[in-house]
Amino acid sequence: MKTILIAFLGALLALPCLIWLSAWMTLDRSFAHTRASEALPPPGPGTSTGLVQIEAGGFQYRARVAGLDGDGPALILLHGFPESSIMWTPLLERAAEAGFQVVAFDQRGYSPGARPVGVEQYAIDFLVDDVFAVADAVDFDTFHLIGHDWGSIVGWAATSRETTRILSWASLAIPHPGAIPDPDAPPSTPTYVKVFRRPGVAEALLGTGGRWFMKTLMYSSMPAAHVAEYDALYAEPGALTATLNWYRALDPSSGTAGNSRPVKQPVLYIYGRNDIGAFVNDDVQSRMPAFVEGPFETVGLDAGHWLIQDEGEIVLDYAMKHLERNR
Repeated sequence: MKTILIAFLGALLALPCLIWLSAWMTLDRSFAHTRASEALPPPGPGTSTGLVQIEAGGFQYRARVAGLDGDGPALILLHGFPESSIMWTPLLERAAEAGFQVVAFDQRGYSPGARPVGVEQYAIDFLVDDVFAVADAVDFDTFHLIGHDWGSIVGWAATSRETTRILSWASLAIPHPGAIPDPDAPPSTPTYVKVFRRPGVAEALLGTGGRWFMKTLMYSSMPAAHVAEYDALYAEPGALTATLNWYRALDPSSGTAGNSRPVKQPVLYIYGRNDIGAFVNDDVQSRMPAFVEGPFETVGLDAGHWLIQDEGEIVLDYAMKHLERNR
């Protein structure tokens, strides 16, 4: 019995090491994703549509652009975790066909050329600065803005900060942070967020088995090409930590995300009724009008958190109608 107990305790002690080793062994130390990003051209003649690299604010952002050779209204798309600009491909193409100039960029931490070290480098103010730096780099004086997940958190802050440059705002999945009464009070903070905030623990969990957790549970409904890009991004050393630093830099108890002022621009808010996030509930929805002073449309869909994957055509239809109304 004593031998069995010792073996069991030894296995428990060895488990964290095995998890860490599994994550470490599957990393891509050739930095193939970084090298491919560095080879991308800047936007300009001949690169008004496609993959480019945008220099802005001292960083290099990997981005997808469409219709930049036109003179229509501008649109910036902000992705969330754990995705990249490729998630916006359907909307990017449709908006460009409608005459919009569109930029969807891999945000700080996701772009290999914009991956500073240190949690403090991922504070919400820096993430908002990035949006306007990219807009300046592509000569968008004014623009429409759409975000999903973490892109929505950045978008709410950007829209409330700048009331003249952002013409309209659409948030997918995430309500105005001010509508969340007390983000740190149970059960408001989901368990996964608490895990993501723990340095080392989240990296080991999400990186285990060649990022099995992410591929199997997060990306199961996503196109193979999207999953391949996400995996290439997260296979590189430091990438997962950089994107998790978004969670670690945000301290809801300080009011950092919740102190955004009410939004005056036209707002479209789309959420999934089956989203497992703690922010999707009747109490939060009822608080939303207090934080939107302009025209406001709320759409609840029978979908989960991945709205474009679950109800792509419906989401795109609402987004395009919103853009055209405020064109």
